[in-house]
Amino acid sequence: MSALKEEIYSLLKKLCSAVGPSGYEDDVRGIVIDELKKHADQLWVDTLGNVVAVKKGRNRGKLMVAAHMDEIGMFVSHIDDNGFLRVVPIGGLPERALLFQRVIVKTRRGNVLRGVIGLKPPHILKKEEMEKIPEIKDLFVDIGASSREEAEKMGVRVGDIAVFDRELQLHGTNRVSGKALDDRSGLAVLLKAFENIGEPSVDVYAVATVQEEVGLKGARTAAYGITPDAAIALDVTVASDVPDTPKHLWFVELGKGPAIKVVDGRAATGLISNRRLVDKLIEIAESEGIPYQVEVAAGGTTDASIIALNKEGVPASTISIPARYIHSPVEVVDLADMENAVKLTKALAEKVEPEFLERLHGQRIK
Repeated sequence: MSALKEEIYSLLKKLCSAVGPSGYEDDVRGIVIDELKKHADQLWVDTLGNVVAVKKGRNRGKLMVAAHMDEIGMFVSHIDDNGFLRVVPIGGLPERALLFQRVIVKTRRGNVLRGVIGLKPPHILKKEEMEKIPEIKDLFVDIGASSREEAEKMGVRVGDIAVFDRELQLHGTNRVSGKALDDRSGLAVLLKAFENIGEPSVDVYAVATVQEEVGLKGARTAAYGITPDAAIALDVTVASDVPDTPKHLWFVELGKGPAIKVVDGRAATGLISNRRLVDKLIEIAESEGIPYQVEVAAGGTTDASIIALNKEGVPASTISIPARYIHSPVEVVDLADMENAVKLTKALAEKVEPEFLERLHGQRIK
């Protein structure tokens, strides 16, 4: 494993172990601040909780690079008389990924409890119940309490949060699995790229955003405050290179390099990338010998789609990290793809000139 991959893996383990669903990114934010402040000329946390770090360039112009800190999770919505917790989703939580999973419950006091997601025994399920995926309202979290009073003594209250309980695991030499790789993998790329940027031509804004999983909210407010001339999001994308998926639906593959996004699958509400920015990313990847893929995505979107709509508009695209089993406790990414995403992000930040930004806008930068 290369030195950069080892650094990425070590940082990724730290980021993925943090509990940080949308709106509760505090633990992740602490790690991000510690990493960014070593290399930033300026750093602040805005009102919504985004972390913004700036590396000053030689010339006018602003490049924003964003990755989100939050993960999918659950709110505790009810504690029953027998101490079982009912939950509701935070973000896009697929019900098929929930059954019989271990979870971490974090209380408002900061207590960390372990639990499992349960369902009534299969022996007493009706035939029609056996044949369908249970809805989240039919599931419960067992934290080992035998009554409401015991659960409350353990510190649990309605409104507390829960996330999947999985450690990051290395598979072979390059691939890892675990929870929250959407988007702690993009976040790790952001942190390592920012660390390794030399003297940029324009100001580079590294932004760790909040609440992406519930509507791209942090990116909206951060972009409004920064008013970037161009923007890149760093996020995962669907790697459907698995059995029983037709080859024409293999939009990206693990281990073939980061993907340069042309369009999200839901283009009506997602992103059609700026063509000149896409061409620039491809030009840089080819000149630097960085493997890459071109992404016409199957679905989902990223912070770039809301940044693109900031004020009078921002030229934007996404550097995507292929990921299998997104929004599950066992998301899988390839460290080589992350390493090459770091290289591509770093190269873009170093090579973007004011003249290129002016061409993106068709006017001079003020």
